[in-house]
Amino acid sequence: MKLVLKDGSVYEGKSFGADVPMTGEVVFNTGMTGYVETLTDPSYAGQILVCTYPLQGNYGVPDKKFFESNKIQVSGLVVSEYSEEYSHFDAQKSLSAWLKECSVPAIQGVDTRAITKKLREHGVMLGALAERLPGKFPDPNDGNLVAQVSPTKKKVYGNGRIKIIAIDCGMKENIVRSLTRKETTIIRVPWDYDFSKEKYDALFISNGPGDPAMCQKTIENIRKAMNANKPILGICLGNQLLAHAANAKTYKLKYGHRGQNQPCIEADSKRCYITSQNHGFAIDGKTLPKDWEVWFTNANDGSNEGIRHKTKPWRAVQFHPEASPGPTDTAWIFDDFIKSLI
Repeated sequence: MKLVLKDGSVYEGKSFGADVPMTGEVVFNTGMTGYVETLTDPSYAGQILVCTYPLQGNYGVPDKKFFESNKIQVSGLVVSEYSEEYSHFDAQKSLSAWLKECSVPAIQGVDTRAITKKLREHGVMLGALAERLPGKFPDPNDGNLVAQVSPTKKKVYGNGRIKIIAIDCGMKENIVRSLTRKETTIIRVPWDYDFSKEKYDALFISNGPGDPAMCQKTIENIRKAMNANKPILGICLGNQLLAHAANAKTYKLKYGHRGQNQPCIEADSKRCYITSQNHGFAIDGKTLPKDWEVWFTNANDGSNEGIRHKTKPWRAVQFHPEASPGPTDTAWIFDDFIKSLI
């Protein structure tokens, strides 16, 4: 099997996943561990993932309770070396067996360093995992990826007095765990669900894949919550959707931020936090209305990593405070949100 990029580059390797052709947006992730959580993150829908850390699969695949969704979400996986043997007390199966169960192609034995350098120079690129050159390279961002990964029914967690509507645009399970407290009831709703008639105390907007501009129904519903002056917290795609609801704009990053070591500087304290991230779009800070301000900034490229309203209880971050995988340095963001509602 080969990894074929739209520019004509071909990287031939050995298949260790499902023997099916697949197209997608080729991106890279710099994390050393956490392939189970990463592969099940719905934010990766439509993407062929290149792991920069050379060895993958060495600790197998655990029970589903460690997944961030109910299946593998990436379109394909590319690694330098796959470990045929795995060892971990929680392991239930091999990475190869799991990929085949989920019909996800994967190759090993390619120069992932060369692929990453190409993506760093050119930017993310459309590609395919296939035996032969595909006729077309469809861009997954041209469609509504959120609609593909969002649930179709409402689900409720807990029975606390604080009711939080959580818009699931591809929400990771550890976000649900982070919000579920003895004080809270989490009402998890689809991306296009009109929650304006629900009784709730605050709104949460989740992470998810693709271009935020595709989620116009979500943006409209967020504006309804803003008109009702409800407290709002967003994460990742939720940061971008909140910005759109405030009439700001977003743009596509050259190669995105995907990994577990992205440094973000908090505006007030000037403290730098190391964060887990997975996104391809960002807010254009220059388009923020005057009553909004930047909350966090990426220390590497200066891109926006969080916004907040100057007087209203509305804020969001571009990174993942819930980690899974990655550092939990910013888990306090969930704590502060819950405390503000008590």
